[in-house]
Amino acid sequence: MKGKWKLNVNIPSWVPFNFNPLSSQYPFPTTCYSLFNNHSHITSLLSLCASNGNLNLGSSIHAHIIKQPPLFDFDITPRNALFIWNSLLSMYSKCGQLQNAVKLFDHMPVRDTVSWNTMISGFLRKGGFDAGFRLFKNQMSESGGVCCRFDKATLTTMLSALDGVELSSVTKMIHGLVFVGGFEREITVGNALITSYFKCVCLSQGMQVFDEMLERNVVTWTAVISGLAQNGFFKDSLELFSRMRCAGSVSPNVLTYLSSLMACSGLQALGEGRKIHCLLWKLGMQSDLCIESALMDLYSKCGSLEAAWKIFESAEELDEVSLTVILVAFAQNGFEEEAIQIFMRMVKLGIEIDPNMVSAVLGVYGVDTSLALGKQIHSLIIKKNFIQNPFVSNGLVNMYSKCGDLNESLQVFYQMTQKNSVSWNSVIAAFARHGDGLRALQFYQEMRAEGTAPTDVTFLSLLHACSHAGLVEKGMEFLESMTRDHQISPRSEHYACVVDMLGRAGLLKEAKRFIEGLPENPGLLVWQALLGACSIHGDSEMGKYAADKLFLATPDSPAPHVLMANIYSNEGKWKERASAIKRMKEMGVVKEVGVSWIEMEKKINSFVVGDKLHPQAEIIYWVLSGLLKHLKDEGYLPDKRCILYHMGQNF
Repeated sequence: MKGKWKLNVNIPSWVPFNFNPLSSQYPFPTTCYSLFNNHSHITSLLSLCASNGNLNLGSSIHAHIIKQPPLFDFDITPRNALFIWNSLLSMYSKCGQLQNAVKLFDHMPVRDTVSWNTMISGFLRKGGFDAGFRLFKNQMSESGGVCCRFDKATLTTMLSALDGVELSSVTKMIHGLVFVGGFEREITVGNALITSYFKCVCLSQGMQVFDEMLERNVVTWTAVISGLAQNGFFKDSLELFSRMRCAGSVSPNVLTYLSSLMACSGLQALGEGRKIHCLLWKLGMQSDLCIESALMDLYSKCGSLEAAWKIFESAEELDEVSLTVILVAFAQNGFEEEAIQIFMRMVKLGIEIDPNMVSAVLGVYGVDTSLALGKQIHSLIIKKNFIQNPFVSNGLVNMYSKCGDLNESLQVFYQMTQKNSVSWNSVIAAFARHGDGLRALQFYQEMRAEGTAPTDVTFLSLLHACSHAGLVEKGMEFLESMTRDHQISPRSEHYACVVDMLGRAGLLKEAKRFIEGLPENPGLLVWQALLGACSIHGDSEMGKYAADKLFLATPDSPAPHVLMANIYSNEGKWKERASAIKRMKEMGVVKEVGVSWIEMEKKINSFVVGDKLHPQAEIIYWVLSGLLKHLKDEGYLPDKRCILYHMGQNF
């Protein structure tokens, strides 16, 4: 708009005019009326409205300004008027009224850098990157009136919105503008550049900016330490943290310590983490809520659950993050029952449950957990409206399939509006787990038709499905497709699945040749798979070969001893079987007890071989003996070859 907009024109229809400084709604003293004749007082008041989100008062002040004397006219007092209108822009923007801010901005006859920066910041704050970027380009091309050249605030505002590898080119473009504008020595601009480069996964460029900075403050060091840790370069992050402390010119702050603890968690560096913990105690920072959560995460990931629990118990305040951390700590360290109990306690205490907590507790569910309790959690998810959260829904799919309810698992999957690779992996794994290999392969085809790229976990489930369905050729095709079509390198788990697949099909020699042709040393899982296949088919010669390899890898494991004893039993080689058991006793290796379970009336009943600890053991054995009699009458003969609980020998 080329003409000048007078402040005493008619009030625009979009501005609510309901402000009276003497009204009961805003009971200001009469002496305060003079505030509205002073531009500095008005800008301060508008700034306060912006900070508090008081749109009603802010828009009322706007309406009152328009009816003021020529003090606020651009022709008479251009500088004062510009201050006021920039304050109005900021107020509308921070109150979330971008539409009103845009209308005001479009009517302004004069704009300066602050005007443009306010609008750019407003759009970026609301996630409107495209609109903000267009304004930024318009700002650079604007001419005439008050100088609207970009400044360091413009650059830092734009850089703060650049997050993701797809925006790396924009970061590099703004980096060029930094030199064009002569801001390369501005420390705030350098810090914003470093942060943006690391967010856009341009690590070398971020490090280059850091190395070339003549002056660094704590934000500079923290940006790099945090950026390295968040991109998985944990060792480099810790080394830079040590370098910062050795330099001594800048002291770390809470965010610096948080980033270093993140690096320790990623490396599972318990020793380094304890040193940082000691530093935090000396500085009195150990009670910071975020620090406590980071320390709990560190200790739990390093397997020191007792230390994590002590921090949790001593915490003066708890939030969703700390509660989720301790929940995941129990879940990841094998304390599934305790994790579930903690979650149920949170619910009973009325603690606000979030999707991360629900996802964490669903992750602990296995074949021996309560389906009834899982259904209660499902009800809570529906009540909290978490069902469309992909992490929660994926957890439900896994929970139901692991607890044996495949139909409910499938129903949750079909109700998902957004399916990611984890969703498809979960349903493929569910059918593979239940032995329906053909259905698992069908879901893989649907996954590909939907345009979802498979992951290494997808192929693990597919190979597992092929193994149980006897689809050897199809399984080998999947293994080749991993590297050929998807550039995914197989892990030892994939190789173990292939060996298991070949072994189950009776192709033991082919399984051995496959192992010998592997590009890496076969791992523990591979030898276990081969030995298990030998146990199924009773091949003691190849079983001895696999067992010897397994002995070298895990001398304390009972698996090779037990499986070889079963193989010898299957072939009737009782002397060899006795030798295997004797050797097992001499080494002090104890067979892990197998557990069976059944859920009745929301209670899990677990049993082991020869168990008489159950309160209803007498009735249970009476029923079993009656069933065994009926089975024998029908011609059933128990196979006693492949058990160690035989002939009075209880191992």
